[in-house]
Amino acid sequence: MAKICQVTGKKMMVGNNVSHSKRRTKRTFQPNLFDRRFYLAEEDRYVNLRVSAQGIRTINKKGLKAALDEAVKKGYLKSY
Repeated sequence: MAKICQVTGKKMMVGNNVSHSKRRTKRTFQPNLFDRRFYLAEEDRYVNLRVSAQGIRTINKKGLKAALDEAVKKGYLKSY
């Protein structure tokens, strides 16, 4: 499974490790992802999502249904 948040679209970024002598080597920054199960009250069922910490905060702020609808509209999620 890809390391991409299904709510916010956050994914792996690439940057540099910088040593004391300022030599640069490539490294990756992974998103803070969790596999979570959310209850969708409108459809009376559970939805399994792979979300980042920011995605969980977004769901708490907007509500699950609104966050999922926005994710589908932006293309981060096909269906739920």
